[in-house]
Amino acid sequence: MPGYLIAYVDVSDPEKYKNYTALTPAAVGAHGGEFVVRGGELATVEGPAESRRCVVIRFPSVEAAQAFWTSPEYTRAKQERAGAATMHAMIVEGVA
Repeated sequence: MPGYLIAYVDVSDPEKYKNYTALTPAAVGAHGGEFVVRGGELATVEGPAESRRCVVIRFPSVEAAQAFWTSPEYTRAKQERAGAATMHAMIVEGVA
């Protein structure tokens, strides 16, 4: 079953955040992942208004998503993100 990484990102330094976004695609691809949502227009339809950037990445499995999250490539990207954004992220199992 696929695994999804879902993240809400509050970007505080857009220029520095570009370093993170430049590194992330290669790390995602190295683990068989693909972006489903990467920012874009967001409309809150229920609950408190949401203004954070939303990202959804599909992986072949939860294990692949977890391997991505702890990989050396993504660890480097997370280091670049420090001071540029805060993230609330989760990995969730998808349906077949």
